[in-house]
Amino acid sequence: MTDLAVLFQTPELNLQLVVDGLLAGAIFALAAYGMALVWGVMNLINVAQGELVMLGGYVVIWLAGQGVHPLLAVPVAAAAMALLGWVLYRLVMFRLIDRDLFVSVLATFGLSIVLQQLANQAFGANVRAIDAGMGSVFLPGGLVVPQVKLVAFAAALVLGAVLMLFLRHARLGQAIRATAQNARAARVLGVDTDRVYAATFALNAAICGAAGGLVAMTWVIHPYLGLPYTVRAFMIVVVAGLGSMLPVLFAGGGLGIAENYAGFLLGTEYQTAFLYGLLVVILVSRNLLLRRRRGYLK
Repeated sequence: MTDLAVLFQTPELNLQLVVDGLLAGAIFALAAYGMALVWGVMNLINVAQGELVMLGGYVVIWLAGQGVHPLLAVPVAAAAMALLGWVLYRLVMFRLIDRDLFVSVLATFGLSIVLQQLANQAFGANVRAIDAGMGSVFLPGGLVVPQVKLVAFAAALVLGAVLMLFLRHARLGQAIRATAQNARAARVLGVDTDRVYAATFALNAAICGAAGGLVAMTWVIHPYLGLPYTVRAFMIVVVAGLGSMLPVLFAGGGLGIAENYAGFLLGTEYQTAFLYGLLVVILVSRNLLLRRRRGYLK
């Protein structure tokens, strides 16, 4: 019996794959929240996005080794990564503002390599994970849902809602939105855009740090984990756009479901290959769609 036949004959297996994909996609959406923020406000594509997720995971692992409960370590990791994000902005990212988009890709790609090697030297190349001390929820039909994934899904929903409220009502959030719409006009009206950019990148790093902590409790962490998460975040943002957080969450769930089915049908060894293949399909489709729209407008 082939894997495809198994899917048709066991509906509960399909339900398990969908639920697992949605819960995993929530963590992907966390990394995409930050990428959408940086891309929309600073006009930068951050190729080091996944490395920020990876470092957040290592912070939680280190804190857990010091006796801190992993769930309590997640906010600490977010705060630590926010500080690192501010430092990275002051050292590197501010030089990329108003530069060509391709320059930001090259510069952050180099930054990702530096962060990978530093993590390798500091923590070693071994695959690491932590036990959050949480069990699983058993639902009718044989559905098994790990509690830590439910926590991650709830965190993605809450963080997305808090981020939207922050951008709409907080003074700094309004300054971020104004800078995203027109940085020059914001400067004329007295907005310190350099401070806004620094806060935006720090906020992005904090979100990635929280995502990395959830990844450490759900899957594994190693120094070369970053690129797949960068690719996932990029695909989600390309599909969902830069305007709202809710489409990002939906796109993350869809990607998680697609990866789960690919892993089941093709094997886990081809799951990463499926991810990069899907990236090519999305980019080609997006390019064709944009060309048709331009032709229609003409």
